[in-house]
Amino acid sequence: MNQPADLPLEIDVATLAAMKQRGDEFLLLDVREQDEYDFAKIDGSRLLPMSELPQRMEELQPHKDDHIVVQCHHGGRSLHVTRVLQAAGFTRVQNLAGGIDDWSEQVDPTVPRY
Repeated sequence: MNQPADLPLEIDVATLAAMKQRGDEFLLLDVREQDEYDFAKIDGSRLLPMSELPQRMEELQPHKDDHIVVQCHHGGRSLHVTRVLQAAGFTRVQNLAGGIDDWSEQVDPTVPRY
């Protein structure tokens, strides 16, 4: 994989919150399904469901060298997508460990849990 040494495979929600607060440049990619996204989302995230990734991969090409944080409900689907993107040559991809559930519990309780 092309993961830079200074970029761990996973980050936690506190790290993501700090990145957002600092105004860091990154794409927050939500790989849950539309109904999940409609129910609860992290502000600024972009939805691309894991189930649609094979057909929509070209939409991510402009972000191939950008910092991408992949997020789902608990971190399983997003870890899978993180590895798929790395294998496709995306160089700065990280998984959000704990997903939106941890975000709701630890960062923003206004985001509904399910």
